[in-house]
Amino acid sequence: MSIVPPPRSPAGLLPVRHLVRVEDGERLHSLLWRAGEGWRMISSAVLGGGIGERFWVLNAQVAHGYRRTDPHRHLADLAGEYGVGGPGVGLMTAADVRAYGHACDGGVEAVATAGLGVRGWAAAPQEGGVPAVVPGTINIVVALPVALTDSALVNAVATATEAKVQALLDEGYDCSGTPTDAVCVAARTAEAGDEVHAFAGPRSLWGARVARAVHQAVRAAARA
Repeated sequence: MSIVPPPRSPAGLLPVRHLVRVEDGERLHSLLWRAGEGWRMISSAVLGGGIGERFWVLNAQVAHGYRRTDPHRHLADLAGEYGVGGPGVGLMTAADVRAYGHACDGGVEAVATAGLGVRGWAAAPQEGGVPAVVPGTINIVVALPVALTDSALVNAVATATEAKVQALLDEGYDCSGTPTDAVCVAARTAEAGDEVHAFAGPRSLWGARVARAVHQAVRAAARA
């Protein structure tokens, strides 16, 4: 395993570190955000999903023929190898995570990776048989410098998803995403006297910023 010096994002809220490992003779890449203390996250990830305090986010590239049935354990093992402990969020993708998109808007930052090998509309007709598996996955990580209620965290996930679809359409993709897309939204833990925001829809102050940041990040990742 090797570590590439991390590029720091302009606002410094979501600095990702690029890590390299070799599995079964294949060189694979990961993005790691050491968030530290003071963050509440909501995620649909296989590791660390749900809502709660989280200390790190790992977006790990896996081989195109990935067949492990314990991805949560695989991600936890990788996190341990990378030197992070405590609860965190683990995402997977077959896409090369080095080609990530990054965007900032009003203090909100978003990082997205996009593998579009399999894509389509969420409400697709039911098909018979088992469809061929072609690696894909759009992973989105968003960080806000403010505290959100639980319902606002859920709202932020919906807003990020809407912005993702808008970005895909703007880039010429006739789809709403891939079957395995995942999202993680991180907001600050409220301290005494902090305002806790109750809304994160696309027309709210912070939701609008989430939408614009995700839209830009996904567009950049899709181009890459």
